[in-house]
Amino acid sequence: MSDPLALTLTAADGYRLSAKCFPAQGAARGRLIVAGATAVPQGFYRRFAAFAAARGYETLTFDYRGLGGSRPAHLKGFRMDLLDWGRLDLAAAVAHMAQPDLPLYIVGHSYGGHALGVLPNHDKVAGVYVFGTGAGWHGYMPLLERLRVQLMWNLVLPVLTWWKGYCPWSMLGLGEDLPIDVYRQWRHWCQFPRYFFDDPAMQGIEHEFAAIRTPIVAVNALDDLWARPQSRDAFVAAYRNAPLIRTDLDPHTVGGKVGHMGYFRSGAEPLWQNALNFFAGLPATPR
Repeated sequence: MSDPLALTLTAADGYRLSAKCFPAQGAARGRLIVAGATAVPQGFYRRFAAFAAARGYETLTFDYRGLGGSRPAHLKGFRMDLLDWGRLDLAAAVAHMAQPDLPLYIVGHSYGGHALGVLPNHDKVAGVYVFGTGAGWHGYMPLLERLRVQLMWNLVLPVLTWWKGYCPWSMLGLGEDLPIDVYRQWRHWCQFPRYFFDDPAMQGIEHEFAAIRTPIVAVNALDDLWARPQSRDAFVAAYRNAPLIRTDLDPHTVGGKVGHMGYFRSGAEPLWQNALNFFAGLPATPR
């Protein structure tokens, strides 16, 4: 297995993003981008990227602006829009990877299933497979998780974010720290059952999602407390013109526990192979 190649992507607004490309082994079957979850650095997806590359898919991982290798020197004072991750950052990854010789696919995790809907160059993508995408509303969660999340959003994080000037997500052991605008928008939209589709200030965003016609598979584990199937269904309904398959995953089929992060941990290889099998069965060019 070849070592991944470190790259720098440049978004349309000039922001520079850290990325890694895992070269395809053997006969190339396609190109693939991993669109990660909120607060999760690209290194978390390295096992999946190596797995896909070994099976003929040139695979790109990258850090959204404000995270991991794309984090500025000082997160305090850094301003951005949460949708920049899709409209600018994922768009830069697509622009880099899209070539006429091979089809391009996206594997998404959580926010990655949101990013597709605002991706300006989605016509370059032949297929999308997402894990753990949901609407984020606490009402879809089990009671204890609902209470924990409400405590986090309404008491713990407001105090910590006021103190630090950014969201110190890492202090809670939940992932990377977040720019303050990401925290504010994410917290605001999670109060709605249909996320930003229910926000009066976001009127019109549903038209961007309706423009997507790329085939999508949305997989959610029954033990994913943050994105259960009901939460997924509330969000992905916005992809109303895309061929869409919803899959409810029994965690016992992959070792008994998945949660929100287990889709990309060691032992999840059967899930990864399912994604590659889906791509292999699609037409070789975008719709």
